[in-house]
Amino acid sequence: MSQDPTENIVETLLTKSTVKQQTYRNVCTAFKQLLEEAHLLVDVLSAKTTERDQDIKLRVESINDQEFHIQVAGDLLVFVLHTNVITLSDDYDYSKSEYVLEKPLRKYLGQINIYNFMSDSFEFNRLNDPGYLLARLLINHENHFIAEGDRQVGFMFKSASSKPLEKVDLNILIKIIITQAAENDLMAPPFPKIRHISVREKMEKTQSLGGGNKIGFQMSYQNGQ
Repeated sequence: MSQDPTENIVETLLTKSTVKQQTYRNVCTAFKQLLEEAHLLVDVLSAKTTERDQDIKLRVESINDQEFHIQVAGDLLVFVLHTNVITLSDDYDYSKSEYVLEKPLRKYLGQINIYNFMSDSFEFNRLNDPGYLLARLLINHENHFIAEGDRQVGFMFKSASSKPLEKVDLNILIKIIITQAAENDLMAPPFPKIRHISVREKMEKTQSLGGGNKIGFQMSYQNGQ
């Protein structure tokens, strides 16, 4: 007669549950720290820019416990805390790293996604305007982290951190993200695509006519990959 697996199931459930709960606590703490760092950085930027141009909009807005926004001129950075703890697929470098293979429970990650929208999209309720994922911050139960993103983000934070997440890491991440958003401009759609419109389109989307996409943020699916 085979041994009853009940106790093994219970132990597995308890272990995974404990790890996932600690992971979620860590990502919640990081989200609050991101909000604090955002306020501090925007205060500094506001003080420096107001001297030369008082019309540049810089502000931080807390939406709820899982979302806050940073407006930087015409850009709106949207920070979203996901309530689910996830794992990455086996083909990720992180999943194949010695760090995870040594202790598989390190694979469980909390996530914060950071999107870039045009601020006018929200102000004028342009529901069809696109947003772009700039970065994703992933944190495990040991408070070690990786960050996915284009250019500097992917270059600096791709590998798992050798030490727990600190406020200085979050400060650097926010600065890089704001820089990337500010450096990428709008590109108008080709003239033939906006040559004809219906009366309904005019009535429903007056504010969005001729709106553009952000240069430099073409997602992989747009290339057919």
